[in-house]
Amino acid sequence: MLDANKFDKIRVSLASPEQIRSWSSGEVKKPETINYRTLKPEKDGLFCERIFGPTKDWECHCGKYKRVRYKGVVCDRCGVEVTKSKVRRERMGHIELAAPVSHIWYFKGIPSRMGLLLDISPRALEKVLYFVSYIVTDPGDTPLIRKQILTETEHRDFRKKYGADFQAGMGAESVRKLLEEVDLEKESHELKEILKTATGQKKIRATRRLDAVDSFLSSGNHPEWMVMEVIPVIPPELRPMVQLDGGRFATSDLNDLYRRVINRNNRLKRLIDLMAPDIIVRNEKRMLQEAVDALIDNGRRGRPVAGPGNRPLKSLSDMLKGKQGRFRQNLLGKRVDYSGRSVIVVGPDLKMNQCGLPRKMALELFKPFVMKRLVDDGIAYNIKSAKRMVEKGHDAVWDVLEEVAKNHPVLLNRAPTLHRLGIQAFDPVLVDGKAIRLHPLVCTAYNADFDGDQMAVHLPLSLEAQSEARLLMLSVNNILNPKDGKPVATPTQDMVLGSYYLTVERDGAKGEGMIFKDYTEAMLAYEFGEVTVHSKVSVRVNGHMLNTTIGRLIFNFEIPIPEELGYYNEEMGKKKLGQLVAKCYEKLGANATANLLDGIKALGYKYSTRAGLTISVADITVPENKKAILDATTIEVDKIQKQFRRGLLSEQERYDKVIRLWSTATEDVTDAMMKSLDRFNPVYMMANSGARGNVQQIRQLAGMRGLMADPSGRIMDIPIKANFREGLTVLEYFISTHGARKGLADTALRTADSGYLTRRLVDVSQDVIVREMDCGSIKGITVSEIKEGNNMIEPLEERIEGRYALEDIYDKSSGKVIVKGGEMIDATTAAEIVDAGIKQVTIRSVSTCETEHGVCAKCYGRNLANGMKVELGEAVGTIAAQSIGEPGTQLTMRTFHTGGVAGDDITQGLPRVEELFEARKPKGKAILSSTTGKVAIKEMEDGKRVVEVIGGDSGLETYAIPFNSRLKVRNGDVVSSGDTLTEGSIDPKELMKIKGIRGVQEYILKEVQKVYRMQGVDINDKHIEIIARQMTRKVTIEEPGDTELSIGMQINESKLKKANEQVLKEGGEPAIAKPMLLGITKASLATDSFFSAASFQETTRVLTEAAIKGKVDPLIGLKENVLIGKLIPAGTGLEEYRNVEIEVEEEEVAPPLVEDFVGSDEILETPEASLDI
Repeated sequence: MLDANKFDKIRVSLASPEQIRSWSSGEVKKPETINYRTLKPEKDGLFCERIFGPTKDWECHCGKYKRVRYKGVVCDRCGVEVTKSKVRRERMGHIELAAPVSHIWYFKGIPSRMGLLLDISPRALEKVLYFVSYIVTDPGDTPLIRKQILTETEHRDFRKKYGADFQAGMGAESVRKLLEEVDLEKESHELKEILKTATGQKKIRATRRLDAVDSFLSSGNHPEWMVMEVIPVIPPELRPMVQLDGGRFATSDLNDLYRRVINRNNRLKRLIDLMAPDIIVRNEKRMLQEAVDALIDNGRRGRPVAGPGNRPLKSLSDMLKGKQGRFRQNLLGKRVDYSGRSVIVVGPDLKMNQCGLPRKMALELFKPFVMKRLVDDGIAYNIKSAKRMVEKGHDAVWDVLEEVAKNHPVLLNRAPTLHRLGIQAFDPVLVDGKAIRLHPLVCTAYNADFDGDQMAVHLPLSLEAQSEARLLMLSVNNILNPKDGKPVATPTQDMVLGSYYLTVERDGAKGEGMIFKDYTEAMLAYEFGEVTVHSKVSVRVNGHMLNTTIGRLIFNFEIPIPEELGYYNEEMGKKKLGQLVAKCYEKLGANATANLLDGIKALGYKYSTRAGLTISVADITVPENKKAILDATTIEVDKIQKQFRRGLLSEQERYDKVIRLWSTATEDVTDAMMKSLDRFNPVYMMANSGARGNVQQIRQLAGMRGLMADPSGRIMDIPIKANFREGLTVLEYFISTHGARKGLADTALRTADSGYLTRRLVDVSQDVIVREMDCGSIKGITVSEIKEGNNMIEPLEERIEGRYALEDIYDKSSGKVIVKGGEMIDATTAAEIVDAGIKQVTIRSVSTCETEHGVCAKCYGRNLANGMKVELGEAVGTIAAQSIGEPGTQLTMRTFHTGGVAGDDITQGLPRVEELFEARKPKGKAILSSTTGKVAIKEMEDGKRVVEVIGGDSGLETYAIPFNSRLKVRNGDVVSSGDTLTEGSIDPKELMKIKGIRGVQEYILKEVQKVYRMQGVDINDKHIEIIARQMTRKVTIEEPGDTELSIGMQINESKLKKANEQVLKEGGEPAIAKPMLLGITKASLATDSFFSAASFQETTRVLTEAAIKGKVDPLIGLKENVLIGKLIPAGTGLEEYRNVEIEVEEEEVAPPLVEDFVGSDEILETPEASLDI
């Protein structure tokens, strides 16, 4: 077997017939599988033991040799080698074809490689291959042209006329002959000459052909290998045949497909031997071609071959493709042992780093450990008796289990795992029952609730795995959210309600105004019932008299809040608690924060129970002046309807005015309702503290429901005047159902779309890893606050915190250096910069990082997951993708309609994010000014409008404005290049032409932030920058100069740089290229790793191209290494960490913690790598 650690590159190429024969252990001659009586494989059949090895370990077919002592002996009677049956997973066979057949991938793929090499249209080529037309292979002295296509009748006429002077044939034989005669060098030279002058369609065709020709030239593949004389047969264990209970057999579809090929091949051989008429032989050859097509890629041409029940058979290509294919099902997603799953229930008494594990489940997970300990402690005599004790649940077993499980972390995972916090490590606490107990504060990270959710438990076995779980994955070390660096483990629901109830003041409460010398005395008074938790009192704290409440004293002293954080003397709602946790993490680190959180949790639960808040119908009070507000609005609406009927208003104006009136009325009712609620009203307390619900929901209970949208998303001008407390009328209820139904449908769609977006994001950014500390780049980006009109989208402070300054930042008024160039800007310095009135800051950015295959620590900045400097080996690309994808489910799917002009609907929410990352042309796109100058608007005679921009280098630019576009500029306005002239979204590809890469990256960043921030989701800029950088890393060659690159080639900028440096050294002409903007799907498929691309999408297309080009996968990203089972090049798998040795005090060197994998430079050539099927 291959060892994945013995090589560091993989090459895939076309296989020559000789190579296929060299892999094979024998020829499969018969279509038989196994004998129906003996159930043993038939000789020379698809399961033949002589070819593929014995079905039973160390036993030949006829039974002459049994046992391991005959290892390696080939039986003289049946010809089977005595060896392990495992070889039936590795040994291949082959079928010698009676006539060559074409490989469907290379003929039918887009573009058709055979067609390109021979310069024949795919349609004509198909006619030749499937024996409909003839192709001239040698015109001789006739006026025919080589490669001319002839119909049956034309061929007959020419034969009569010229006899045997010319040669023409049909089928793959003739095509193979033509492919053998292709002179690649000559073709390449001719095409390059054509390209110098060609334009339009001719140029595109020539570029494609040159690409195909160069692929064969550089890879060493022979064109005729696209036509096969021999077909490899995959090992029988990979296409098994098993007996079912009823005595029937279940077999892999591949066996049926191989059988068809062998049957037709044998029949063709017999017909050729019998010298059958040409038409019969031709028909059989065509059927053989179709059988091989079905085997390789069923359904690619014509109707798919179906099995029983009209189900299309799964071909070799189908085995690789899609979610159920080999790549995604088996290589990238594997099942693991030592795992279990169960329902989760809340564990309010657990510590932050603990989870409750059911005893029964723990015993099964820790079974081998328990058995070993039983033997070591002398409780059991051997492993067998230990196993029996465990299975019977012996008393001694449970004590041993407690010891074994202590300090052995387990991993808990909840699907869907949308970000890295979806799998965390905990110390197990054994509990009774069958449910896993989960700490309430980690629920946010898992997005878990206790309405029947299930979670999976995994057991890290090796010491390395355990230490990784404890150091990196323990819940205590995952308090911050990697997407924005804010705490994710913040108190929620009951904990918030308890803390809020405890810290609220009540005027005139019992014991108000009392003075206490210290906390103890105040508590004494409280316990004797002299004061309540809400009483305002004065107490001496840290030598100062404080006006506070008993509840706030309890909050500060019982948690207890560390002294460094000061005394919290305010109402502690959700927001305030979040700030407290963030401050604690910043000042005191993870462990102190975990203790604080556990304190808040215990106190919150205790006092929410003490408060005993309940909701009754009486708590929902409808404001008294609601009727008056509604009556006044109805009168106003009637006035508008009258004006409309008299023709004074258009339908659109009437609609807008009515909507505006009802919106105002709804707000007025809401305000009146909030004023009428008591501060200790349970509903108000829940919403105000941030425990559950919000003003909008209370409005629907006690105010009025307001305006609703109809099924198309248009807001209806009939409001719902009632609320749920009063009850809805039939019409109002009916109107409400639209929105409710749409909401549910939306959620279902959104989940799927968001998951697919995340998958594409991960794929495009998975190879972005921190590979060095400083790339030494002298470039950076200038950032300022992001605003949209008067709305602040992202303040400057948030954009620069945790980033490195490119140059010194001065306070202009005092001349003091706030941050030196090359230093990190932290929260304090960021605040200083903003206070100094600085509006723009130049920082290091991943967009301008010059590290090849990744980023450097300085350009990336702070690691948001722990607030520290980012370390080498951090997989920042995957984290960026998760940070953008995970909140995707919270975004709306809606395209808002205000019943306005067509093309006025702006895409928002998730579809907008997708539109940006896929670099699509937006719906209702804006017109951009390509120059800087003054605007002049002109009306043409036919009613069309034209905008002229005067000034700049080019003098005058004219833009025709489509009829339904709304202008954003007025006469005399001054615009810069890249500004929008009409309303709408910008087409990023157009912007790139005007403003270049930097402009388009900035635009993507700003627009994505706009969508997320409007939904209240904070994402750090650097995550979006990483994706934007991956979208713009390729360039297209326009002039190859003296480099070995060719026109139209897409390569990484770093490769272009290297090629040009080389050429300039030798005094040649460098290549000229233009930057490209690729959507994330295209960027994923354009990666250097064909393995990564093939496992993403369009598997067959990617592998076809890779095989023809003889591509080498350098195994740089994470995905390709997971696929072949190597250690991923991130974390301690990075080259720099590979040879780490652990030094021990006594001067002896221990074996390395991580194995030393030394790769060899030889490039792998194996059946597994050469995917020529």
